Amino acid sequence: MAQGHKPRSPREKYGHELKLRRTAADMTQEALSDGVVCSPTLISHIEAGRRLPNPEDAKRIDKALGTDGFFARWLLDLESKYADHFAAAAELERMAAQIQHYGALLVPGLLQTDAYARAVFRAYSPNFRPDDLDRRVVNRLERGRILDDPTGPVVWTLLDEAVLRRRVGGPQAMAEQLHKIADMAEVGRLRLHVLTFADGEHALMESMVSLMSFTDAQPVAYVEGLCSGRLMDDPALVSSCQSAYDLALSDAESHKDSLALVRAAAEEHEHGQR
Repeated sequence: MAQGHKPRSPREKYGHELKLRRTAADMTQEALSDGVVCSPTLISHIEAGRRLPNPEDAKRIDKALGTDGFFARWLLDLESKYADHFAAAAELERMAAQIQHYGALLVPGLLQTDAYARAVFRAYSPNFRPDDLDRRVVNRLERGRILDDPTGPVVWTLLDEAVLRRRVGGPQAMAEQLHKIADMAEVGRLRLHVLTFADGEHALMESMVSLMSFTDAQPVAYVEGLCSGRLMDDPALVSSCQSAYDLALSDAESHKDSLALVRAAAEEHEHGQR
């Protein structure tokens, strides 16, 4: 947190209090991380209000600082509206200076339209409740609003061609979704690259990934699978993810050619073509 900046959000207040208690205990971030059994980078992100500890880490923080369950109890009041495995990554998105994401089978959540997101959630939850479905879609669309601000994060979007071809939500929903991505690319809101089927094998075939960098903290990487996700802040792991992204990006089509591919795919869906 910048010097002189007053904490505003509940997460920032949580982090600010942690910093105060740590400083009062005459402990460095490194010393506290040893007690919590985590990286100093995680402590830094928590104190800056970017992340929250998981319940077990909060208990270890209390033990290390002698705060008698204070941070574990406070954590219960800060439950996220996102799935547990994604909650920390969602918070970091809002604070990132740059986001580089790769969609292997789906359009990344930050870029999804209402109809596309609704179709995705319907597929995941066939016995959905309408109010729950609406809540999930609203939460996903709210994430994307960080891209409405021209001073928001610089975004690199790398898509597998499979994302363009799979007809999620029907032809019109797909056409709307792809036109949105192309529109954003045309006005310079994101850099767009497509890995075509003809490009063959590439370094990111096994997983989606989102890489986030910050002006005042170390970068992080997030990967996700079915009902699971992993946020990584270990420098070696983040560097490996970044190298894989860079390799895949070098195999992708240019921004100009990728924009043309996405527009063409949108028009094919629009006209019901396969």
